[in-house]
Amino acid sequence: MDRQPINLFFVLLPGSLILDWAGPAEAFRIANQLLAGHGEPARFDLRFVGPQPGPCSSVGVSLTGVAPLPAHLPSPSWVILVGMPGRFDPHQPGAPETIRWLRGLAPGRDGLRLVTVCAGALLAAHAGLLQGRRVTTHHQHLDELRALAGGCEVVANRVFVLDDPVASSAGITTGIDLALHLVAQECGAPLASQVAQTMVVALRRGPQDPELSPFLAYRNHMHPALHRVQDAVSAQPQADWTVPRMAEVGHTSPRHLTRLFLDHAGTAPLAYLRRIRLAVAQAALASGRSVGQAAEAAGFSSDTQLRRTWRQFGMAGRPSDAVLLQNH
Repeated sequence: MDRQPINLFFVLLPGSLILDWAGPAEAFRIANQLLAGHGEPARFDLRFVGPQPGPCSSVGVSLTGVAPLPAHLPSPSWVILVGMPGRFDPHQPGAPETIRWLRGLAPGRDGLRLVTVCAGALLAAHAGLLQGRRVTTHHQHLDELRALAGGCEVVANRVFVLDDPVASSAGITTGIDLALHLVAQECGAPLASQVAQTMVVALRRGPQDPELSPFLAYRNHMHPALHRVQDAVSAQPQADWTVPRMAEVGHTSPRHLTRLFLDHAGTAPLAYLRRIRLAVAQAALASGRSVGQAAEAAGFSSDTQLRRTWRQFGMAGRPSDAVLLQNH
């Protein structure tokens, strides 16, 4: 059964910073476009709402098509709050009615998620939605947020922070980083990588965030031939890949492809392949498959090869431990 699309409600007040909402909105739109290219339904339904029908943006351009703040949010929905220039004033035009509307929401209930970009976290704090949460915001608003929301942990020097059902980002371009992460969660890391390529955006994380999925970790470059090879390997990791076959996909020589991998991805072609296969095997084990089934799904020649690769990359425990953990 197809999943219901996620309703994204971008809340736009007068003066909303365009980059705070337009960047993430484009990421979600491009994800839908790529899904359509694969014959799959859209995952995100973008909606723009606010306290005023035609707010003027941060750069002076008036926006049309902004619907009223909805009385009811369908499930699942994400409410996306964005920043405004300067210090946030809860009495500025549109803010009081937006804060009252937000106070009626319950993130975590009925599939509702709260996403904040930049000073959007201050809006959420005024509405009392950040109590007990870990959040971040633009560095110019960190002290402001700490003073306003004593019941939450404000994290500095982070691109974004996840504390479900709340996701927050530092602002401006980091809203795109957060959007790409959310796309990866909902649609898979390979699709998020394609979105980043389309937007010509480097995939980033904060200094304390967990390690990126191998589908994303080696994609922080702009070389089209290398992306073409990585796309092919990610799409069919179980195929009989060799460096010459990868080079054919990239329309280059095996030696040059190896150089491209080392220079732009920081790893060798076959090491990249093994990491991708290991990630696929981990996902298979997490879904309850046996070690042998996981090895086959990932393209390893045997469960022995999976175990050997598991050790080579310093994975904790053994593949069978993941099966036992899943069964318990």
